[in-house]
This record gives sequence, structure tokens and C-alpha cells, in this order.
Amino acid sequence: MRLIGLPPSRRVWFFDLDNTLHDAQAHIFPSMNAQIGRYLMRRFNIGEADANAMRRGFWEKYGTTMEGLARHHGTNPAEFLRATHQFPELADMVVHENAVRHALARLPGRKIIYSNAPRHYVDEVVRMLGVARYFDAVYSIENTRYLGKPSVAGFRMLLRKHHLAPARCALVDDMLENLRTAKRLGMATVWVSPERRNVPYVDLRIDSVTQLPGLVFRYAH
Repeated sequence: MRLIGLPPSRRVWFFDLDNTLHDAQAHIFPSMNAQIGRYLMRRFNIGEADANAMRRGFWEKYGTTMEGLARHHGTNPAEFLRATHQFPELADMVVHENAVRHALARLPGRKIIYSNAPRHYVDEVVRMLGVARYFDAVYSIENTRYLGKPSVAGFRMLLRKHHLAPARCALVDDMLENLRTAKRLGMATVWVSPERRNVPYVDLRIDSVTQLPGLVFRYAH
């Protein structure tokens, strides 16, 4: 698999945050899922098993639990995100490779973070990773009016804001649903995953963002 069509220096890279620039699966996602479960139990007066089933069902159907709650129950997105993204010990929960900073410094082209997480969380994680200087812009779920990935509307908002043609852009993300939307728009796609299967709408698969600069330079020559 390879990225083609543009010199690397002309590419605009959209990076996901969680499980792309750092490992959220180790500590952050388990805590977040537990917070969402407690929120659902309080809100709907249901047990833990039913709350977990609701959370998983909305996530699988809409990409986020928040989207399902907003569509079916009129939940205020800002209220939901405040209640489910509280991490007093965040500094001890962020797991990342220091080599990611070096990789971002080496990667040619403009770089933008596009996350489904709320602003307070995104800003704190970006600060802890020490990567803010490598990005031209950082976008959270609020910037797309809570229309997060994989919704095509959020992608279009950011492309219009930066006056970008999709063919000039690439999405680097761990979620196949998000990459599918990006490919349909005409963007190149980079899947961050240990899986070794071929996916028709994935142009390049990497285990870690640290591999990206080397592969881009290899395919550019």
C-alpha cells in the first residue's frame, strides 16, 4: 500500500489524537467508558449491563455514544462531555512514544489535529505530549458543532475552513469508519493499527506514527 498523487511537502495531514498520537486504550478509554456507564445509569436509572449495552450500541451505530444520545434522547453534547471526560490523574494515564515528536518534526507538509474529544481534554493531552508546535491547528468536537467523525459534515467544515481540496489531504486515524468517510471524500488514508489485513479504502497501514515519515519519503522517490 502506498500514498500517491502529491509530493509529501504539499500534503495536508489530518491526525486523530486518541490511539493515534498516544495510547488511550491503556488507561484513558477504560476510565472514559466507566464514566459514560455511570452517566447512563444515572440518566436512565438502569443497571450497569444495560448501560454498557447502550454505550456500545450507540458507539457502533454512530461512532460516538454522544451522537446516539443526542439523536434519540435530546442529550446536550456539552453536558455529556463534561460529565464523561474528567481525568484528575491524566498525567499518569497518557501513554506515548517520545519518538512521535521526532516523527512529526520530520514529516513534511502541514499538520492538523482533528479529534472527537472535547476541547479541555484535547488541549491537555496535546500539552502533555509536547506536540503543539508541530501542528498548524487543533480541532476538537466543539469546532464541528458536535458533528464528529465519521460524519462527513465535520470533515467538510474543516476542509472549507482551510480552503482545502480533499485530494490534497490525508487522514491518519486508528478508526476504519473515519478512514472510510475520508476516502469517500477523496482524501488519502493512513490506518494506525497492528492489524495485518487489507482494507480497500486504506492507502497505507502503520503500527505507529513513528513509521510515517520513513514510508512517505520512500514512496516519494
